[in-house]
Amino acid sequence: MTTLYGLEDLAIGTGEKVTRLCLFEGPLELGWKHCAITSDFVAEFVALRYRTSRNLYKEVRHNVGYLTNELIENAVKFRAAGEVVVEASVDDNVFRAKVSNLIDEEPALQFQHLLSEITTGDPGDLLIKRIEANATSTTENGSGLGLLTLMSDYGAHFAWVFGAEEPGGKIPLETYASIAVPDVSN
Repeated sequence: MTTLYGLEDLAIGTGEKVTRLCLFEGPLELGWKHCAITSDFVAEFVALRYRTSRNLYKEVRHNVGYLTNELIENAVKFRAAGEVVVEASVDDNVFRAKVSNLIDEEPALQFQHLLSEITTGDPGDLLIKRIEANATSTTENGSGLGLLTLMSDYGAHFAWVFGAEEPGGKIPLETYASIAVPDVSN
């Protein structure tokens, strides 16, 4: 059984021309530096097509980098042991990303609870409520601020697909995201 949060039509894939990167767990410990390096690579790869306009290049590199970094950080932070697969493509002025990883049952349930909250209602209103709640809270609660900021301020769209539990209690998680990028001819 699969469970979907977010936009169903976004969860169909990243397109035909996909760049795929696998972050393998190993002796170097899959961690935060890999998130930044990978998201910088993806952002640079996408932004290069805008190099004739310094402003567009910087905007696309920032937006794609921020989105990709948020997705990869969430995957690394909440993953069960194993690799993280990042897929990215650009088509029809839309950058699409898919990040796949395994997640343990308890974090999956917590994440699903968070997603049921942040995928309903206006992202801008939810962002303000989350910021206010975090300001008065002394505990870290997996607030979803990064995702809400991307939805509210960057127009990002998301879908999350939780797959059927595998042996050992691991649950496959696919996170899909899209964000508009300018026409290359601008």
